[in-house]
Amino acid sequence: MKKVSVSVPASTANLGAGFDCLALALGLRNTVEFWEIKQGLEIDVEGEGEDQVPLDPTNLLVRAAEKVFEKVGKRPTGLRVHKVNAIPLGVGLGSSAAAIVSGLAAANALADGGLSRHDLLRLAHEIEGHPDNVAAALFGGLTLVSASAEELLVHSLAIPPLKVAIAVPHIRLSTAAARAALPEHVPLHDAVFNIGHALFTVQALTSGDSALLHRAMADRLHQPYRKKLIPGYDAVVAEARKAGASAVALSGAGPSLVAFSPEKHAEIAGAMKAAFEANGVACRTFVLPVDRQGVQISVSVSG
Repeated sequence: MKKVSVSVPASTANLGAGFDCLALALGLRNTVEFWEIKQGLEIDVEGEGEDQVPLDPTNLLVRAAEKVFEKVGKRPTGLRVHKVNAIPLGVGLGSSAAAIVSGLAAANALADGGLSRHDLLRLAHEIEGHPDNVAAALFGGLTLVSASAEELLVHSLAIPPLKVAIAVPHIRLSTAAARAALPEHVPLHDAVFNIGHALFTVQALTSGDSALLHRAMADRLHQPYRKKLIPGYDAVVAEARKAGASAVALSGAGPSLVAFSPEKHAEIAGAMKAAFEANGVACRTFVLPVDRQGVQISVSVSG
């Protein structure tokens, strides 16, 4: 019997100014196991969101796997899936990207599909609609992406060792709602501001320059509009900075906030949690390292 095991990291996208273009893989992982069975589909899920994830063909991971089976022209007679979630669902830490990448990578290995990580990225982008989180989940580290109908560019950069503090407020905020909050058009000077700050954010992260990151990680395209959906946002940012954060950004579409600092991560996380709770919002926190590996795949055969 062939068993495929896949491990995929969480991710934080945008990083302030890099809207839909920058993402960072984080050391919090979901794991998935695929087996071929005689017929049908069997799924079980444990961990984060175990009571929210569909256990049928509508499951995002299974839909991603089907993309691969169709692409390579091979499929198992039946499929057994076991998934362990460590990444919270729907909070801006790339849970959907992790599910998509898990399904694609596991199906590719199970079917001996031979697809490269770049091939999987194209399929993931088709499903997710934006490539930043899925690129980080696939390649690890700091990823730069640019997607259009004509091309899909991706590059992964190594950065010095880094930890981030993350505050996850108990707020229901769908990616669709967060996208709907954005204007269809923005002033040219705001677009230029973000281009420059995104470039300097990359420079700050790759060089480990906290002082530069403090100035670079600013945004005018999405955070000013989305922060209105998150009670206590400004207070959380202010308290994180008081506690020692070099920079604070909305993680993906939110509602989580991610704080960058060379030290005092636990204190920063605690300050963000206290600020959310002072605004009537329950909150939990994580202190996570940057993940350098991206998706990890292993295959075993028995019997």
